[in-house]
Amino acid sequence: MPDVIEVRNLKKYFDVSGGVLCAVDGVSFKVEKGTTIGIVGESGCGKSTLGRTIIHLEESTDGQIFFNGQDVTRLKSRELRRYREKVQFVFQDPYSSLNPRMTIEETIQEPLRMSRRYDKARLGQAVAELMERTGIEERLAQSYPHELDGGRRQRVSIARALALNPEFLVCDEPVSALDVSIQAQILNLLMDIQEESALTMMFITHDLSVVEHISNTIAVMYLGQLVETGSTQELFAHPLHPYTKALLSAVPSIAIHSPSRRIILKGELTSPINMGPGCRFRSRCRHAGPECEGDQRLEEVRPGYFVACCKVSGPK
Repeated sequence: MPDVIEVRNLKKYFDVSGGVLCAVDGVSFKVEKGTTIGIVGESGCGKSTLGRTIIHLEESTDGQIFFNGQDVTRLKSRELRRYREKVQFVFQDPYSSLNPRMTIEETIQEPLRMSRRYDKARLGQAVAELMERTGIEERLAQSYPHELDGGRRQRVSIARALALNPEFLVCDEPVSALDVSIQAQILNLLMDIQEESALTMMFITHDLSVVEHISNTIAVMYLGQLVETGSTQELFAHPLHPYTKALLSAVPSIAIHSPSRRIILKGELTSPINMGPGCRFRSRCRHAGPECEGDQRLEEVRPGYFVACCKVSGPK
């Protein structure tokens, strides 16, 4: 399958009072059409900034972004408008991302109206189809966001994002603020939509149990860099990076008679400001040694499986 999104050595730095904050630092990956890549890591690792940079809510400091083979790293206003019709974003908090003064119908209608593709007669029909597609009851069309629960608000956000038939959807922790039962409904909705329209997705989360359910591949992120990438099945079965192993050990399990051993990370978190060379995880890694003082780059240790750790080796 062709790659819908490819990023090469993408960087996003912020100037702060103490120096330069390296939010995204040399990230590279590809996403094939119709698949989902999960971006996982602790809060503050840069995963949300990565998603926002790809769709140009933030402008990159360096590196390249390709969409369907075309370089979209630097876009002018008209080109950016066309690009944003093809890539959309679903935010973490469905309440703050919706205009409280607009009804559900007006919210979903807004991107359709701004695209100028529909006349007034077709707008209502298009909104009704989107509401049906995302499981929003027709009776809620004239409701306001504060009148809905979190699950329905997130369905509205998804309907709005799907209004212009995007090819790539970035979901930034879209279920983290929802109850567990509602989480499953939203995840199943996204998977059904992907199956029927070959939608390509990037799913950002800190919850590995969630990302296992929806992703084809997973990229583990730590302090602005990817430390391990590979298929979901292989990463869960045979994780290699010490950080990935620690994350997986924290996933709740129902195996009460044979519980997995929890890996407790000790040591201080490295500051993301003015980052120096070397492995960024070494201050918390029990396997760290002098060789970890050098830069760690993603290397293929198994076919299609990459790890950034000098302690891990595999066939080249």
